[in-house]
Amino acid sequence: MSKTPHTFPSYVSNGAFVVGLLSAICMRVLIIIKDLAPDYFRLTWYAGIMGYLMFFAFRFFIARKRRKAIIDFGLVEKMEKGESLSAEDRDVAVYLLRSLTKSREVLNYLFIFALSALAIMIDILLHL
Repeated sequence: MSKTPHTFPSYVSNGAFVVGLLSAICMRVLIIIKDLAPDYFRLTWYAGIMGYLMFFAFRFFIARKRRKAIIDFGLVEKMEKGESLSAEDRDVAVYLLRSLTKSREVLNYLFIFALSALAIMIDILLHL
């Protein structure tokens, strides 16, 4: 069996969250920059794309780590069969639950939704 996984320190998760939010901002302001400051369009686009590359690589790593823990420890099968979980299995379950509750995915989705709606409204107002 694999070693019990652990969550990252808060500063790592917070850093990824900030990079994701800044990238979302960059991508949403492109619609405004193209008209108001076209010289900064490519810089903003590259900043957004590079940030997304880092953010989504981190999210991919986290998702893969969670999936691997579930598979390596056979948690689904054990729970479906009603088997007792070992102390190590419980540690993995705690890791998974802690990882999910520490995640700021929901805030990220909300922020991207709000920024997207705001960018559309601003673009419409600029072109009335």
